[in-house]
Amino acid sequence: MEILWQYQFRIILLGDSTVGKSSLLKRFTDGVYSDVADPTVGVDFYARSLEIEPGVKIKLQLWDTAGQERFRSITTSYYRNSVGGLLVFDLTNRKTFEHVREWHREVSEHIRPYHMAFILIGHKSDLAGERKVTREEAEKLAASLGVRYVETSAKSNSNVDRAFETLTRDIYELMKAGEIATREGWDGVKSGLNAKILYPAEEEPRESKCQC
Repeated sequence: MEILWQYQFRIILLGDSTVGKSSLLKRFTDGVYSDVADPTVGVDFYARSLEIEPGVKIKLQLWDTAGQERFRSITTSYYRNSVGGLLVFDLTNRKTFEHVREWHREVSEHIRPYHMAFILIGHKSDLAGERKVTREEAEKLAASLGVRYVETSAKSNSNVDRAFETLTRDIYELMKAGEIATREGWDGVKSGLNAKILYPAEEEPRESKCQC
């Protein structure tokens, strides 16, 4: 039987409304881009699998959250069951950049005692002439949060795959280091058909041939 995936990671996209979270997800999962998009109501779901290294397939369950305040009570219930978060802001809208710390703090308060890996995304990099946040500022914020920084554009398909692959790889490495593990009652990471790929069983002791 073909192994569909060894692990499933639940990843949530966070950020103000209109930063382009839905566009990023549709580009990553469906390979399409649309200039017209209705605001997300509550939470939408997407999925895609990545082969993070030869023979290791990770299924990503991706949650697109609404950025509007009136949906906040709905989306906060999804934080705890996520293992990864993309903190997304719009490079052409400085307020969305200034709100990143609030998003990070809010999620961090809800996920204890679980561990979540983050990555900071500066979106709409194709609009260079309208840019309101410098790369240096964004990199400084990422460093203060202890996360990586990637600039993306769903429209030009720039660094979209790289952003999701980087976060997936970071989660995978944290699993191998023992900092993230599957837990009963937590859906952030689920084991697939080959659950022992990161945690091989100890070699069983050889049977003694002595008949005494």
